[in-house]
Amino acid sequence: MNNHLIFQKIIRKEISSNIIYQDKIVTAFDDINPKAPIHILIVPNCFIKTANDINKKNKNVIAHMFYIAIQIAKEKKISEDGYKIIVNCNENGGQEIHYLHMHLLGGTKLKTLY
Repeated sequence: MNNHLIFQKIIRKEISSNIIYQDKIVTAFDDINPKAPIHILIVPNCFIKTANDINKKNKNVIAHMFYIAIQIAKEKKISEDGYKIIVNCNENGGQEIHYLHMHLLGGTKLKTLY
């Protein structure tokens, strides 16, 4: 299944979504199935299937994703209390959409998974 197409359509604004931030490198938008009061997805505008597909050519995209996540956390006033940044990889890692994406979660006390 090509479920990664949904992210590409959001990036191109072909699907209505609450875009929080967008530049030439990344797009950030509200998760449609939030697990916390603040649950934002940050995706690269260029297609990267999984964390395993990060390479020398696209590694700077990942740094920019983290940078934008931190800026959004500050803007949403969750940076001081704390937040999570999660990247899932493949089926056993919980990745449901095969398009690299980062989850920014906050706004409440979050449980630890380990």
